[in-house]
Amino acid sequence: MDKLPFAMPDFAPGWVWLVGAGPGDPGLLSLLALHALRAADVVVYDALVDKRILELARRGAVLEYAGKRGGKPSASQPDISRRLVQHAKAGLRVLRLKGGDPFVFGRGGEEALALVAEGVPFRIVPGITAGIGGLGYAGIPVTHRDTNHAVTFVTGHGIAGEVPDGLDWPALARGAPVLVFYMAIKHLETISRRLIAAGRPADDPVAIVSRAATDDQRVLETTLGACAAEAARHAIEPPAVVAIGAVVRLRAGLDWIGALAGRVLDADPLGAHGRRDTG
Repeated sequence: MDKLPFAMPDFAPGWVWLVGAGPGDPGLLSLLALHALRAADVVVYDALVDKRILELARRGAVLEYAGKRGGKPSASQPDISRRLVQHAKAGLRVLRLKGGDPFVFGRGGEEALALVAEGVPFRIVPGITAGIGGLGYAGIPVTHRDTNHAVTFVTGHGIAGEVPDGLDWPALARGAPVLVFYMAIKHLETISRRLIAAGRPADDPVAIVSRAATDDQRVLETTLGACAAEAARHAIEPPAVVAIGAVVRLRAGLDWIGALAGRVLDADPLGAHGRRDTG
């Protein structure tokens, strides 16, 4: 690492660092994340970690895959936590590298509590979560003072892989001007139907961002009533983040990646839709 005007914390043997790798682009790594990669003895990484990020690991470091992808064989959460404990108690510097942010639908809290139970010291290094950074790469801000003063982040599936129990659909539909769903592609039809039934307009703008902040990023703009059918028609695949609300219209003016490819941006993307604070 280039010389810095401040000291980085020591990554001591026997410690576990739970680090967010961001939504995809290796350039979105934090300095602490890069420091951890260059110091770790073993890197236990998720499925959504870009392979170019793994190339930044210290030469000689052991790379262990611990990805969890819906519908595919994967390590259980207790097994992953047990591996972290075992490596740490063997005196290794253990980097648990997770896509996005460890504490935003990333099970980082579960893993950290498992370390606490075993007396293993740890550090949390936040990362840029896909619901913010991924949408930013699509030209969609999660807040804008002309559209919303609040945003709600929701997981699209629960522990058993179904739509989470206990969600207050009327509150989500009417109380949150902008909704951002993670891991929602599989249940998009159910989610959209429940939101509409609870009072959300069927013509509410929706953006689905697949493989955000990578070279394979795809963005589908649609509406709440049509999003499930359109996602299927365009073969949109996970990982994906889904944004619902007026901020999606701002993409017409903020699609900076599209502008690099020649898209002409609109300086007044809200236009006839007007400017309003709905939250």
